[in-house]
Amino acid sequence: METMWLVIAFAAQKEWAIHQLDVKFAFLHGELVEDVFVEQPCGYVEKGNEEKVYKLKKGLYGLKQALWAWYNRVEAYFTKEGFKKM
Repeated sequence: METMWLVIAFAAQKEWAIHQLDVKFAFLHGELVEDVFVEQPCGYVEKGNEEKVYKLKKGLYGLKQALWAWYNRVEAYFTKEGFKKM
């Protein structure tokens, strides 16, 4: 936490703009490559279709594949911008 305060103080001193990102929600922007199915959440079960499941198009927080989906999206962006892996 001390590091964050130091960075914020330094940015304020230099009059830099500060942006915030909620990493938990960043996982929701990753497109899934493989098929992932989930049960209908409690309280949202369709009457008459209780046995059906949902096919996810994007990652959910806590889903193992969500980390890779988000990483692939970020990696593709940096590659497009001309960055290279070392």
